[in-house]
Amino acid sequence: MTKKILLLFLFIPIFQLIHAQGFQVNFQGQKQQGMGCAGSANYIDGSSLFYNPGAVAFSIYSQVNVASTPVFANILYVDSASGEGYRTNSPVGTPFSAYGLFQLRKMEALKLGLAVYTPFGSTVQYEDNWIGRFALTRLKLMAIFIQPTISYRFTEKLGMGAGFVLSTGEVNLQKDIPVQDSLGNYAHAELQGKALGFGYNIGISYRATKALTLGLTYRSQVNMAVDAGQATFTVPTSLSTNFPNGSFSSSLPLPAVATLGIAYTFNRKWKAVLDVNYVGWKAYDTLAFDYATNTASLVDTKSARMYKDIFAFRGGVEYHFLNNLDVRLGGGYGFSPVQNGYVTPETPDKNRAYFTAGLSYRLGEHFSIDASVYYTQIQRTDKNIETNLNGTFTTKAIAPGISFNYKW
Repeated sequence: MTKKILLLFLFIPIFQLIHAQGFQVNFQGQKQQGMGCAGSANYIDGSSLFYNPGAVAFSIYSQVNVASTPVFANILYVDSASGEGYRTNSPVGTPFSAYGLFQLRKMEALKLGLAVYTPFGSTVQYEDNWIGRFALTRLKLMAIFIQPTISYRFTEKLGMGAGFVLSTGEVNLQKDIPVQDSLGNYAHAELQGKALGFGYNIGISYRATKALTLGLTYRSQVNMAVDAGQATFTVPTSLSTNFPNGSFSSSLPLPAVATLGIAYTFNRKWKAVLDVNYVGWKAYDTLAFDYATNTASLVDTKSARMYKDIFAFRGGVEYHFLNNLDVRLGGGYGFSPVQNGYVTPETPDKNRAYFTAGLSYRLGEHFSIDASVYYTQIQRTDKNIETNLNGTFTTKAIAPGISFNYKW
């Protein structure tokens, strides 16, 4: 394999974790998470700033809530040729959210809000000397969305809202290079970069009847621009001119999401919700990198990803158990955007089902606590057409979450 091809493979996967179903679930509201991560039709709490900015128009309180959902994930890779297994030893992921929703005293129909949440964020780290170390050894990703929002209730049945999204991100990718020094140690590469992007989140909530509420939302595509990433190589001295440390730039799309939500209240005790998402992954067809310094080995790269648009279905129920206690159950099914031949160690994705549960406990008129738990397990066998990594990935993930809420 030539050095030029090695470098082509080296930079392909840097933002793969962003661009797959992977662990990308709606960890932006504990009540919604308890009901299968659905809740776009009606107002639930401050987290509706994410799920449907139009629904918060029906809030009658000001509210602040903060939450976190630690993700415990494990990947087992079994190589098809050797039958050997390799595991990740990734640290716990800690996605979080914070919402402030404010009711203006003299303008009851108008609501203002600020949402800060992490729709993408995780660390994938494989054990030492695993067979795919030339594809990836470690990937740490964090993306934070900041969303100021305005919402207005036009009638007793119709609310509309919109939020501007500022996205900031950071990524650190590490992998070995199949070049050895005199002691037999492989060369190593580390890529570090910060990204910035802009988008919007709009929504409509319509109370068709006392029991039935409909919601329609659209979260725009966000193009994350990396303008001054830093590539650092640890290589034998004789190869240092072929692998120069330097900067790179790239642009990576986070997909648009359109959602139709339905909520139905059967009686004072029972409520059901359903969300249907259409996710525009097709925008991610090519991953390109432009390096400030090129050599015969380090060239600008373009890699076909060929992702496809998908549907995802989420739903659940809520039961008002006691005056101060609600319980929830839910689940969902999502199709994978990753086509055969493009599965990577960062995103060993597949069509997946998942299950959730949750509860809320009110400690008084103003303060309450929500909790949820999410579980999924998938298995995918594939041969990557660029790296030739051929085997089976088995992924398990459990994510317990908690939020603290105060309203006035």
